[in-house]
Amino acid sequence: MKIALGVIGVLFVLVAYPMVLFMRADPALSMMLCVYVTLGVFLLLAIREPEEHRSLIAFAAWSSLVHGLWMGLQCMRGMVRRGELIGCGVFVLIWVVLVALRPRGQRGVR
Repeated sequence: MKIALGVIGVLFVLVAYPMVLFMRADPALSMMLCVYVTLGVFLLLAIREPEEHRSLIAFAAWSSLVHGLWMGLQCMRGMVRRGELIGCGVFVLIWVVLVALRPRGQRGVR
């Protein structure tokens, strides 16, 4: 899990570069990317104690799935380029990895 959080966190932080590039050309995209950069920073912070950050990891997983599926739908309807399907696959893969490796909570503890 710690390796997965590190890789995914770094990938999300790296979108800071295109975020800055698209600031003027596509402000809405740049705004969305800032959310991923922020999520990446918090995923990197969660590496120390993943079990203490279950809800953050769940959010990263499920929001990635929804993003990937929604983007896939947009690709199929011709709203965005078909090349974006690669990104769809990456987001679904992130969901699979985070769900498969998610930390389990202690039973009986709330």
